[in-house]
Formats: sequence, structure tokens, C-alpha cells
Amino acid sequence: MRARAPFAALVLVLALASVARAQRVRAATDSARAERVGALLGALADDSMEGRDTGSRGSAAAARLIAAELERAGLRPAGDSGWFQRVALARQTITLQNGQTRRRTVLLPDLAALDSVSAENRLPFAAVNVVGILPGSDPALRDEAIVIDAHYDHIGLAATSVNGDSIYNGADDDASGTVAVLEVARMLARARPAPKRTIVFLLVTGEERGTLGSRWYLAHPVLPIEHTVANLEIEMIGRPDSLAGGPGKAWLTGYERSTIGAMLREAGIPLIPDPRPDQHFFERSDNIVFARRGIPAHTISSFNLHTDYHRVSDETRLVDLAHMAAVINVTARAVRLVADGPAPTWAPGGQPQPPQPRQPGAPRP
Repeated sequence: MRARAPFAALVLVLALASVARAQRVRAATDSARAERVGALLGALADDSMEGRDTGSRGSAAAARLIAAELERAGLRPAGDSGWFQRVALARQTITLQNGQTRRRTVLLPDLAALDSVSAENRLPFAAVNVVGILPGSDPALRDEAIVIDAHYDHIGLAATSVNGDSIYNGADDDASGTVAVLEVARMLARARPAPKRTIVFLLVTGEERGTLGSRWYLAHPVLPIEHTVANLEIEMIGRPDSLAGGPGKAWLTGYERSTIGAMLREAGIPLIPDPRPDQHFFERSDNIVFARRGIPAHTISSFNLHTDYHRVSDETRLVDLAHMAAVINVTARAVRLVADGPAPTWAPGGQPQPPQPRQPGAPRP
């Protein structure tokens, strides 16, 4: 027996080394990496997506790509058509105060209303949100949900080209946030133990047209709104912001409006308060739709006010992929914290009020 002791020790050493290797592989697999982030971003912001305008051919292609990634991550489809949640949108002609007319995209009351839309007012392709669910693991908390979202739409094609380019690729706005949602979904779907609360991963259309997709979701949630305890939107994390601390750092809109800011601070998660409150970013993303419904909701971003915003020059080549991957990893920690911790609550005066209805006779926008 003594003669076999060195062999047993060797077996133990090899076993421990194997476990260590497996842990290293798992850590690498379950982290966002610049190479993978770049591949996903490049696909979503490719010229072939034609700017991902709501209800366009490029938007439909992007939705299919997103659905494939959610399926690959191992989530459960949660739309009314597999991964897709159909959104009832149509075009409408409005008259401005100066007498001119303009066509805009509007929400209809329900899907049945699409049947009465004339051919000229239909969108070229169906508008859809893409939705996947990661069921919660805790018997006491899995009936509660948090929504992690980004908008995958952008503003399409320019009427005239700029230096030979007419495609609004929207790499930062918001292909970067869309990739973040997909990566967080992949990482948390593999996490053990699984998150305690159910997580809804929601990629919405129509943000650039007036938060249309998120407004539709709130009217047609895949899980009851009264059981939705928080929302985190991810928007424009493609470039570092010096005011957030530079590469790998990001900020949270409305940091002090709810207990989420304090939760992040106490956990040491490096998301700082929005350094530009004068820009009113809290009200400028899909999170505001959730917030006005009473759900603590914030946006994670590192937008540094770069001048490519809403220009054809917002392209993948200008994105800092290492920074973006680092922010995604921080975001995954934040999502896990909210999924497992106490249900967030609004701070006194933190919840925004619903918009006031337009008075009869008041001018339309």
C-alpha cells in the first residue's frame, strides 16, 4: 500500500489540475470576449442589414439573427410566434401646424387592427420584438421577473448619401446594447446556480420611432407586469467615456432614483451615476416606458456624446471591442445582482410620472 501512495498522489494532482483547467475554460466561456463581441456586432451592423429600420427587410434579418442567438444560448422562446412578438404597427399621415404632411409609424390597438390597414400604409415587413426567457431557480422568487432589454432597430437608409455612404449602421446605437443582451443571456443561461428570479431578455423594435416596441411589450407582457420587479436597458456601450472612468467603465441613468444604485455600489460593481444629467438620458431610452409603469428601470451606457450619433458614420470599425466586452461582463454582474437580491424599490420622488394626455384642441407634435 505504501508503495502505491505516490501514484495516488499523482492521480489526485492530475484530477485537481483537470478541475482547474475546466474552471478556467468555464470562466473563459462565461465571459464576453472581444472576438465574439466583434463578430456579433459586425453581423448586426453590417451594410446588409440596411440600417435595421423598423418594419424593413434589414430589421427582419436582424430579428432572425437575434432569435438564433437566443436559441443557441438555451433560452425559452416567449413570443406569440416562437421567439417573435408581433407588434401592430402601421404608417399614418399627419398634418403639421404649417399645413405640411408627414408620414410616421404608429402603434395600433391590437394585431387584429392590421387587417384594416390599407396596402400603402403597411410596413414592408412585419415588426417584431424578440423575446427569450431564462426561468428562475428559486421557488420563492421565480414567479418574479426582471426585464433586460435593448433596441435592435436603427434609422435605416439616408435619402442622400454622405461621402458615398447612405446606410445608418447603428453600431453603437444600439447594436452594441443588443450584443450585450445576447451575451448576458448566454452567460447567465450557463451559470450555476441559475439566477433566482426569472429573466426576460427582450430585444425591441421601434425605439427610434418613439419607443413603439417597448410600449407594445408593456401592453402585452410575456409575464405579468405586476410580477416584474426591475428593468435594465443597455444602450450605446461601444465606446469608452472618460467621465465614467475610461475603458471598461459605464454609467447608470437615474442612479439614485431607486435602490438599484445603492445595490450596485455596495456590491462593488463599477457602474457610476450618469455624469451628464443635463442630457436627460433617463428619459431617452426604453427604460422610461417601464419606469412610468412603476417598475424601477434604468439604462446602462457609456455614450460619450460622440458626433457619429445618428449619422452614417456610426460603424463597427469605431467601436472599442475590448471596452465593450468589459462593460458586458460588468453588466452581467449587475443583472445577476438584481436577479438574486431584494426587489428594487423607488426612492422617494424617484418614480417618474406618466405623461399627461394631450388636451383636446392642443397642437399635435
